[in-house]
Amino acid sequence: MDIDRIHTPVMLERTVELLAPALQGDRAVLVDATLGMGGHTRAFLERFPKLTVIGLDRDTDALTIARERLAPFGARARFVHTVYDGIVEAIRSEGFDEVQGVLFDLGVSSLQLDRAERGFAYSKDAPLDMRMDSTSGRTAADVIAESSEEELRRIFHDFGEERLAARYAKAIVRARADGPITRSAELVAIITAATPVAVQRQGHPAKRVFQALRIEVNEELSVLARAMPAALESLAVSGRIVVLAYQSLEDRIVKRALQSAASSSAPAGLPMELPEHRPQFKLLVRGAELASDAEQAANPRAKPVRLRAAERVRRPS
Repeated sequence: MDIDRIHTPVMLERTVELLAPALQGDRAVLVDATLGMGGHTRAFLERFPKLTVIGLDRDTDALTIARERLAPFGARARFVHTVYDGIVEAIRSEGFDEVQGVLFDLGVSSLQLDRAERGFAYSKDAPLDMRMDSTSGRTAADVIAESSEEELRRIFHDFGEERLAARYAKAIVRARADGPITRSAELVAIITAATPVAVQRQGHPAKRVFQALRIEVNEELSVLARAMPAALESLAVSGRIVVLAYQSLEDRIVKRALQSAASSSAPAGLPMELPEHRPQFKLLVRGAELASDAEQAANPRAKPVRLRAAERVRRPS
């Protein structure tokens, strides 16, 4: 496997630029909460010789590859097998109370997309798995087999923002009555057959359904909703967080968490803001930043990215 070919870290230079001011100290610690194959982490370890990085990932295959790639950095690279809402426990397990940086690169990884047998890609026939941690939990095939028509409609609508959710749920329930749906090509065929020709011209009809199933299988949105406040709480004063989101549902969670942290807690109507109500964080970018046109052209996976960042300015007294 040519890892450098299939795994180009998205918005790497901008991510480094934003986190750099927090990582200059002799004992700086960065949490890469979505380690993947270690592309972002390797860059940070190379550029900050005194930095320690704690890499988190639920995918055991990714952890194995990252350990090999980052072995030259010795104890400066730490590895924890966990979902990223376990960030506080992971930091403590490595002997730290707080950290100077946190990075989230959300969504499905290059490894998961490019290994057909993982079942994430609608363009490749494979078992309907989609588990980021292949050692536990329900598969996408389980969700398809066990969910009611109404539950499938909700999953496709809420997690895929799919306008044809009801139509697809009905088609799947009808098809599974003839036998289990266990492979991605089978599901794609069912969805395609249920899609009007005019809609098919607008893009691959299975894209949003596969996104929705992946989110459901891995509980991505509920995990992120727990992980954001935990990550913010873990940051030391002057510590920084950068989050890369790839679809609107996860970006909305990130946006709300950062805006809340950067807002005053003063009750409405107070004549002046007391010190204890001042925001604990400040936003580092205006809105969400996009990858440059050049990066989007060079790396198609950078096209949907939305980057947000914040810095802790104080802790409660």
